[in-house]
Amino acid sequence: MESEPLTYAAIGLVIGLIIGAGCYRLLSKSQRQLASLRQTLLEREHQVASLKNGVSHQLSSVHESLATIRQEADELEKKLQDDAGHWQLDQLTHRPAELTDLRPVTGPTDTLGAPATPRDYADGQNGTLSEHFGLKDKDARDEAATPPRY
Repeated sequence: MESEPLTYAAIGLVIGLIIGAGCYRLLSKSQRQLASLRQTLLEREHQVASLKNGVSHQLSSVHESLATIRQEADELEKKLQDDAGHWQLDQLTHRPAELTDLRPVTGPTDTLGAPATPRDYADGQNGTLSEHFGLKDKDARDEAATPPRY
């Protein structure tokens, strides 16, 4: 009968080892998964940090480019105003969209001092610049020029 308690102890030890091995296997599997999840999380955080760094550099370069463009636009506007002052175009400083006539102003512009139109066009009488030049037949002009005789 003395062997019975030793048998129960041995069976209990074997059952305990089996239960312990099973628990270790289950717990170690979750530990491995947890470690791999931590590693994945660290890798993703590193990727996010590098993306933030890249976006930061991109935004700073865009900001620098915009500052350069603004500076060049200011320089062009100043040059435009200087040229407008040189050409005496005061209306240009107020309306920069209307850049149609950039002739230098030599004096006061009034309609009396406007250049005359060419004489052959102004005459309108069969000149080369006449509106009717080449449109009428010569026969029709000859008949209209000489009245019929009876």
